[in-house]
Amino acid sequence: MNTPAVLALDGTAPADRELLGGKAYSVNRMRSLGLPVPPAFAITTPVCARFHDNGGQLPDEVWDEVVNQLHVLEQQTGKTFGAGPFPLLVSVRSGAAQSMPGMMDTVLNLGLTEQLTADLAEATGDHDWARDTWARFCAGYGEVVLGDAASAPPVDPHDQLREAIGAVFRSWTNERVTAYRRHHGLGEGGGTAVTVQAMVFGNRDEQSGTGVIFSRDPATGDPQLFGEWLSQAQGEDVVSGERTPQTIDQFQVHSPQLHQDLSAISATLEAEHRDLVDIEFTVESGTLYMLQCRSGKRSARAAVRIAVDLVREGLISREEAVSRISAEQAEALAQHNSADAGAELLASGTGAGPGAAVGVVYTDTDAACIAAAEGERVVLVRPSTSPADVPAMFDSVAVVTEVGGTTSHAALVCREIGVPCVVGCGIGLSQTLAGQTVTVDGSTGKVYAGDALNSGDTSDEYLDELLSFLPDTMPDGHPLKALQAARSLEGATR
Repeated sequence: MNTPAVLALDGTAPADRELLGGKAYSVNRMRSLGLPVPPAFAITTPVCARFHDNGGQLPDEVWDEVVNQLHVLEQQTGKTFGAGPFPLLVSVRSGAAQSMPGMMDTVLNLGLTEQLTADLAEATGDHDWARDTWARFCAGYGEVVLGDAASAPPVDPHDQLREAIGAVFRSWTNERVTAYRRHHGLGEGGGTAVTVQAMVFGNRDEQSGTGVIFSRDPATGDPQLFGEWLSQAQGEDVVSGERTPQTIDQFQVHSPQLHQDLSAISATLEAEHRDLVDIEFTVESGTLYMLQCRSGKRSARAAVRIAVDLVREGLISREEAVSRISAEQAEALAQHNSADAGAELLASGTGAGPGAAVGVVYTDTDAACIAAAEGERVVLVRPSTSPADVPAMFDSVAVVTEVGGTTSHAALVCREIGVPCVVGCGIGLSQTLAGQTVTVDGSTGKVYAGDALNSGDTSDEYLDELLSFLPDTMPDGHPLKALQAARSLEGATR
């Protein structure tokens, strides 16, 4: 049986993450649950290898299937790709089987031309929105596909789409992906899928916006909705970290009914996944749409509390709870560092990656990597972080940003790898701190002068309960077994 190259994500596609990639898998799964998801199709992961084997060109027979699926999107949306007055615009997104937030490339608002932008402005009467969408498309397409944000996209929307699909496939081998997979021991992998989805517009008007939520707090594990929101914005504005968003509580004030709907959908998806979920959503003119759902990245402490709470709630077994704590997380749990609140305070922001660390501030990513390779403890401080900064983030003991929120890709990566992170500390901080030794406390969102570490409070009822789940047959060399022994020794000497 031949592996399909292109599949409609209508809720009936094969439930195979390896074939669809994580993003398309989640879209298909949400469609099967009847949730409000813009129509989409996926170019499956095996096509990635075919693309590279074909000299970096999409095979003609695959392109023919893409065009056929575009016609299906046209029928579902009532819009035409490449034709006004209100053309079908699409997003072109990456998605491997394993979640790698922000590592590969995405193109939004694809399908516009200067003439179609004028048609769109005339049809909607909203010239500002049409110009903003055109400017976003040109900048994103230029940067991702052409390598220069100032370069103009092709005048034929079909050429735009074919080249954007190629750019996403090429991003599978970029430095960010390579560093991420090497750090997490993921091997070479089978490639990325490409999801092509009808656009919905968070930048449409005052009743529009975009956000990211977690069904539980990914830093602490607290069982409450956590997330961020930007009014009149698109998804990249939030996850890129280039703007500082509002909290999900502020979204509740802005749109109480939509917040209630979002909470209900979050509960549905958490029950479906039996885990903390990370959800990207957009609101267009008061209508809520779900764009993606995946198991959320979390800190080591949050991983423990969530696992224990899910056992208490009857959603997973004790054995599964133990299996969900990685060796890297177990090693992080053995550290009890926090900062001395009486030390000289240099900056305050939002804690995005718990824990504390001390190091020398570097503001250039290449210099940070060189210093780390020479054994220096590096604190990376940036105006904002982009996926290109990921290799330096892996080499740093802490990360600080001037702008951005707790759901940016930078924050997600830091929580996952156990690096203390503070975001949104204010413009100009990187220049102020360059070269200084500082202590970063990602739990409190504070940055202190010098070495201000202390041992902190080691009590944790959830960790103690998780360790009680360990089977007697677990080998002594396992990181959780070693942590259990260390905590037993702590208790005996208190």
